[in-house]
Amino acid sequence: MDWQKQIVDAAKRIEPFIVKTPIFSTKFIYPKHNIELKFEHLQHTGSFKPRGAFNSLLSAQVPKSGVVAASGGNHGAAVAFAATTLGHPAHIFVPKIAGKTKIDLIKNTGAELTIVEGAYANALVAAEKFEQDTGAMQVHAFDSIETTCGQGTLMHEWERQGLEADTILIAVGGGGLIAGSLAWLQERRKVVAVEPIKSSALASALEVGKPIDVDVSGIASNALGAKKAGKICFELAKEQGILALTIKDEDIALAQILLWNKLRQFVEPAAATALAALTSGAYVPKENEKVAVLICGGNPPSNPFD
Repeated sequence: MDWQKQIVDAAKRIEPFIVKTPIFSTKFIYPKHNIELKFEHLQHTGSFKPRGAFNSLLSAQVPKSGVVAASGGNHGAAVAFAATTLGHPAHIFVPKIAGKTKIDLIKNTGAELTIVEGAYANALVAAEKFEQDTGAMQVHAFDSIETTCGQGTLMHEWERQGLEADTILIAVGGGGLIAGSLAWLQERRKVVAVEPIKSSALASALEVGKPIDVDVSGIASNALGAKKAGKICFELAKEQGILALTIKDEDIALAQILLWNKLRQFVEPAAATALAALTSGAYVPKENEKVAVLICGGNPPSNPFD
């Protein structure tokens, strides 16, 4: 499969509907290294997810019954935003742990919203039943070619903006974002997967050689809490032999605070997870290694302005 061609096509397809998010370099968040950052939390709905959502909808014939999606929050908001922007009905299923910020964000798009008990996996079961009952089009959060290619446009865009890094640290939930990045980069740069230790679907899959169910909890579980890594992500990660790190919740929280204190960027824990690999010492760059960190989401569980 020609991933790069598909990602270039996706970039052209979604360009009218997304934000070209800013990049930033700083020496103030990690000693002795200049770190490149991409502020994808400034994308529509506060995460990278609209890239995959718009590509999925613009690549398909959407039925009259509209679209359905299960989400920890950010994907649901993105699908709701993309669907209503394009004039399609949308029904989103989220778990309670999505948090007030993300739930309100989805409500404000005008989409139909159902809140379910449990975690993302429970929302996915409900969404699949809705799909069977209504014929609505399912937009998967991470494990589809269209979603993967849409997320891959982020790395395509970053390189066009002048990315210099040898190594890129990316937070992982189900794996759509890192899968898109791996599909685009094709081992031209080192990619490091970073997960919370309490929600480590990809690291667990790579350890045993196949995607397996994992327990999900912790500070970033409403965004990175996939019970099982996606097949596309797993195959690309295995094929390219990437490094997968797991990070403690307290280190993620400290990285989240650091982003606010040093850069005045208020992000959700998931968006600080990749940075936490550096600040916790889980990943130590070589002396002349150029490192980049993707800041992926800006929707913390509770709104500080409420």
